[in-house]
This record gives sequence, C-alpha cells and structure tokens, in this order.
Amino acid sequence: MGATAGAVWGRTEQQDFRSRVRGTVLGVAVGDALGALLEGLSLEQIREAHGHEGLVDLESGYGRPGAITHLTQLTLFSVDGLIRAQVRRDTGAWHPPTDLHRAYLRWAATQRDWGPDERRKDDGWLAREEWLYARRSPDRACLLGFGDESMGTLEAPKNPGEPGPEAAARSAPFGLLVGWEPQLVMQLAAECATQTHGHPTAYLAAGAYAVIVHALARGETLDAAVQRTLGLLAPRPGQQPVADALQHALGAVRQGMPTPARIEELAGTGTAEGALAVAVYCALVGEDVRHALRLAVNHGGPSAATGALTGGLLGALYGETALPPAWLVELEGRPTMLVLADDFAMEMTQGAALHGPTGSSPGWLGRYPRA
Repeated sequence: MGATAGAVWGRTEQQDFRSRVRGTVLGVAVGDALGALLEGLSLEQIREAHGHEGLVDLESGYGRPGAITHLTQLTLFSVDGLIRAQVRRDTGAWHPPTDLHRAYLRWAATQRDWGPDERRKDDGWLAREEWLYARRSPDRACLLGFGDESMGTLEAPKNPGEPGPEAAARSAPFGLLVGWEPQLVMQLAAECATQTHGHPTAYLAAGAYAVIVHALARGETLDAAVQRTLGLLAPRPGQQPVADALQHALGAVRQGMPTPARIEELAGTGTAEGALAVAVYCALVGEDVRHALRLAVNHGGPSAATGALTGGLLGALYGETALPPAWLVELEGRPTMLVLADDFAMEMTQGAALHGPTGSSPGWLGRYPRA
C-alpha cells in the first residue's frame, strides 16, 4: 500500500480539504447522534413517539442532547490510527492495518476502564480524552473483535459470520486518504473491517463506502463515485450483494418521492450492504443535509449506522458548512472532533514538515507517538 508522494497543496486546496475532513467526521457524528435515538424502534413506534414525520431534531439520549454512540467513537479512533500510520512511515515499519488495530484496541480500553491510564505514554492524546470513556451500546462483534490482541485479516477474519454495518460505519476516514489510489483505499478499509466483521458483505461494504467517500473528497459527484466503486468491486469475490445493493439504491432514486417504506426495503435485514444502500439513496434524494439525515434514520432498520453512513457522505460531499449549525452546537465531543479533523488534514497536506528524515516536531510526536 502507498500514497502519492510529493503532492503540492495550494492554500485553497488545503482549505477545501480541511472543510471536507471536518464535514466527514462531524457528519458521521451528527447522523449517529440523530439515529441513536431511534435504534431498535419500528417505524410504528417511531411515529407513536415523535409523530407522523418521525424524529425531526436532536433530542436527549444517554443523558444529554447530541450524544454519540460507539460508531462515532470508533470513527475517531480510525482517524487517530491513520495519522499514527502516516507518522510511522518514517520508521520503515509501515503496516497500516496494524496501526489501525492498535488504535481500535485503545478504543476497547475506553469501554472497560474508568478513565485514561497516564502510565500508557504511547497512547497519544485522543486516548486521554475522558469523555470517550463511556460505553455507548457497542455491538457484540466489536467487543469480541477487539477483546484480545489478535488481529483479524482477510485470510483469517474475526467473526466471519457477522454481516452487520458497524465496520462500514467507522470507515469514512479511510476515504479521506485522497493521495492514495482508490483500490488501495478499498483494500485497507476492507482489511480493517475484518478485525470485527468478517463476512464478505460487511468488509466489502466498508471498502465500498470508503471509496465513495474518497471520490467525494476529491470533488466527484455521488453518482459518479458510486459508479467508480462498482467498477472496483467487480473483481472481488463475494461482492455481488454489495454491488446489487448499490444498484438498487441508484434505481430507487428514479421511483418517485422517498418514503420510509422504500428506505426499509433498501435496508433489508439491517446488514452492511443494506445500510450502505440507504445512505447512498438518502444522500442522493435529500433536499438538503437535514432532510437527508431525517430520511436516513426514520425507519425500522439500524438507524444509528444509516445516520452515520449518510452523514459521512454528505460531509465529504459538501464540507462542514453544509451541516445544520443547531445540531453541531449540541453535538457531544465537537471540540475533540474538530482538533482531530484538523490534525488529520495537517498530516495529509503538511506531514513532511512535521516529521521526517530532516527533522521532527516533538509536539506532534507527543500527540501521535511512533511507538
């Protein structure tokens, strides 16, 4: 795996990229927070609780408005792991799936420990954020996958029968590796998904989602991004359900006004390819970001995952300023997310000035240790 070396970023390009990175991270979190309030409810129960239109605004969950779930937590650790992987390139011992796995193990510590362990100096700054030490409905596959230090791979995946959407929902950051070739983005996202979700539809949906985000972050339209993704999926064994779901989403756009029934049809049984189809469909048919996210969560499927997936697409497509300000104000952990997103954008565009053969910034390596 490798990235395009020596890319020159102008100021306007850097600003645009930072906006898309921020939009992607915040979009995942906003969609997750909105959908978390409806997780496990049928459409009838949603309407009984919130009216015929369903949930239209952020409400209180986990004791506060704008609370995120483990899907956003893991997305943040995906960003952290990718930065650490870039920093570790200088050592010559570069294997991004391992760096992501170590990041996810740091997330696992937040699910069992009371708070940060100051003795673990190599954990970096994100693992010292106390607000992340909260158990937010982590799915069984993630807890099992990161329950020990063995790492799942494509050849020997963890939980090989698990087709859920949770691995895909943490995979938007892979798409922000805009200097990488798309097939390498897909490969890395799929490999990292196998660390918890070893069914082919789960890890290929994660890879497909990352490639769609990758195209959007580079300025392509969503329709073009999906078409590119279908081409990259075609030679991969087990890809047909994911390709069919994406084709189904594109076809549904031409079938009239969006309805919860159509979204539930796309979602199917709540597995990864269905959640991805819902996200693509809602991002295509939504009148604006707020409308698209409401569509994405008001159904009887995995609302937090479909909200997170949709939010990531919209954030990569439009940037942070398109996200609803009133929802961002309420969002749990927003200061952390902004710092992490900006650090990612800085690493991707100016990493050579922060660490390398000619010199390194001690402050940067303190935040993102090479160890």
